[in-house]
Amino acid sequence: MSNNAAIVELSQTANKFRSSIVLQAENKYIDVKSILGLFTTLVGNTAYELHVHGPDADEAKAALGAVFAKHSLNVKVVE
Repeated sequence: MSNNAAIVELSQTANKFRSSIVLQAENKYIDVKSILGLFTTLVGNTAYELHVHGPDADEAKAALGAVFAKHSLNVKVVE
C-alpha cells in the first residue's frame, strides 16, 4: 500500500491545529505539518510516537489518531 494518501491526509489534518505536532520515529523527530518530512519518514512498519503540545492538543490527538488508524499505521499517542 502506498502511504501517499496517508501522508497528505496527516499533513492536512495537522495543519488545522495550532498545537505543535511531532512524530517520533526511532531517533528522528518529524513535524507532522511538513509533508516533505512525512514523505521521507513514514515508510515501512516502524512504530511511531505522536507528541502534541498546545492549546488544541486534545482535539489534534483525536483527529490525527483517527487518521493513523484509518491508514493502519502503528502510532502511539503520547499523553
